[in-house]
Amino acid sequence: MFPGDEPIDATAVAFAWGVLESASSVAVLSGAGISTDSGIPDFRGPNGVWTRNPAAEKRSTIEHYVTDPEVRREAWQIRLHSDMFSATPNDGHRALVELERSGRLHTLVTQNIDGLHVIAGNSPDKVVEIHGTVHRWECVDCGARGPMDEALDRVRAGEDDPRCLLCGGIVKSATIMFGQSLVAADLMRAELAATEADVLVAVGTSLSVYPIAAMVPIALESGLAVVIVNAEPTPFDDRATAVVRGSASMVLPAILALG
Repeated sequence: MFPGDEPIDATAVAFAWGVLESASSVAVLSGAGISTDSGIPDFRGPNGVWTRNPAAEKRSTIEHYVTDPEVRREAWQIRLHSDMFSATPNDGHRALVELERSGRLHTLVTQNIDGLHVIAGNSPDKVVEIHGTVHRWECVDCGARGPMDEALDRVRAGEDDPRCLLCGGIVKSATIMFGQSLVAADLMRAELAATEADVLVAVGTSLSVYPIAAMVPIALESGLAVVIVNAEPTPFDDRATAVVRGSASMVLPAILALG
């Protein structure tokens, strides 16, 4: 039996629903676990990309990426065939769209780079992609950006390590790699969400990656109720108001039910 296959605790779902039912403002922190049901593997879970192949983490480390052409060539081939470009939103993503349509979504902070929250229908103005997005490329040297399809078309045409057409610099996905700083304005929005909403829902995240995992203790110290939805235990389960173990695509529609 794999994590997430276990029967969902109906009592835990009902309790979490009760916590959220009266909330007029809900902040959300989402992680890889919300996208696994869309066919996108996580990174740190038992069957995660980095768990199974620790060397793959090099492709997400800026130092290795900019200094090793072979790492870049491998990264481009992986991007070319990545499930992130063909994946579609699941019921967990759609539940958060309905939360926004109800007028109760304060901010949706996501650790994911797959863009599925916006594809599902959440407003880009409500979504903070704290680790960036795979759907755009950026130049490490001059900062130029553009649609990822432009860069992938060049790879399909035979370029194994496409360079910036403006300055000749190294091109990567517009994601935050290890060794790069998060965007200060995005961190500020995340912190404000964790202090201004009535409830923080952390879904599909191990809550082990900082600084963004600090949204939970910030929310707790600010007096917010905290609901955690995850397939596996997190470091904050014993302090959360409600914890539901299970698949985000099954649990979120139940605990966010508006009827």
